[in-house]
Amino acid sequence: MNKRVHQIAAASSAVVLASGIFAGFASVSANAASKKVTIKLWADNNAYKSVVKQFEKNNPNISVKFQKVGSVDTTKYMQKDSTTAGDVAMLPHDQLGTLVSQGLVLRVSPTYSKQVKKIDVPGAVKGATYKGKMYGYPYGVETQVLYYNKSKLSASDVKTWSGITKKGKLAVNFGETGANYVWTPLFFTNGDVLFGKNGENASGTNFGNAKGTQVLQWIQAQKNNPGVVQDNAGALQDLTSGKVDAFLSGPWSKIDAQKALKNNYAVAKYPKISIGGKNKQLQAFLGVKLFIVNKSTKHPAQAAKLASYLTSNAVQKKIFTSIGYVPSAKSVQNSAAVKKDALSKAVTQMSKGATPMPKIPEINNFWTPMDAIFNDTWKGKISQSQMLSKLQAFDKQIAKSSSK
Repeated sequence: MNKRVHQIAAASSAVVLASGIFAGFASVSANAASKKVTIKLWADNNAYKSVVKQFEKNNPNISVKFQKVGSVDTTKYMQKDSTTAGDVAMLPHDQLGTLVSQGLVLRVSPTYSKQVKKIDVPGAVKGATYKGKMYGYPYGVETQVLYYNKSKLSASDVKTWSGITKKGKLAVNFGETGANYVWTPLFFTNGDVLFGKNGENASGTNFGNAKGTQVLQWIQAQKNNPGVVQDNAGALQDLTSGKVDAFLSGPWSKIDAQKALKNNYAVAKYPKISIGGKNKQLQAFLGVKLFIVNKSTKHPAQAAKLASYLTSNAVQKKIFTSIGYVPSAKSVQNSAAVKKDALSKAVTQMSKGATPMPKIPEINNFWTPMDAIFNDTWKGKISQSQMLSKLQAFDKQIAKSSSK
């Protein structure tokens, strides 16, 4: 943690510990603050073991017990028994609404909220906030990117969809399960919204309009594009064999893409597409990596202090260097090290225009019917004359299922 952030955190702790005036935030007595306490940390990588050692040196009255737990498992464990879960834990931001609605997450204090807003990019701040209140401490961002064979496609080619598909073969998934995650942002690209502008209005989806119809028309047109290949599970194998020259995926595919392409490995942000008569930057969902404080913790102020430390500029920089998590901190994203790394550079570029995955519990009602819309459009089961009515029915279905 840099000196300025350390001073802010120290001042915040002193105020909160002494007064306990913020209902719902971390608050303990001054006597309790002087006692040695143990905080259980759930994180998905052993790199955090060395990180917390410095925190313990800075805070001799706080001992950190590290446990390796995947962020995607936090919700189910906390729902099962929050009293045995980590005091501080990693969480994908799209699960935040579920845990908050069940009263399992401690709100971020006003002082730490100001710190997050100062440090992190706007999309990360939005991902950490639910119904106008902050509950998470961001430490990273994720988006999908374009992996491509640089012996077949140039950096100029991959700037546009037409540039890629006229010169090479692009593997995409329109026709199988999982199309929902990759292609829902097409609606955002064309100006529509999912669950309202802030992603928290259960009845606020507006895909059933002219812009939404243009999205489905664009997808259907790709059926006749010789440079587009319907390819899902076999995309990496086809990239290796040369059957395709590019595919869309996230940071989790970096190692596999490097193995497939070897010296011809390259990565870039998504291309621009022509939709509705205009050239627009193709969007992707934004995923925000968070630390949250368990509301069942016996040491809320100390846990909040640890969460703040783990998401500071200094720690985000160290974690990026050691394991490559793309930071959410503005200054770290702008550092030479991040800009030098092609994947991180592409993700940070994408994150500036990406829409955070909605975090309301109703998102669970969305995925299956959205897949059906995309799959049926690709397979020709939805005609152009049916597109508007199908999308309008979809909007109503989501609103109706969300109200249950």
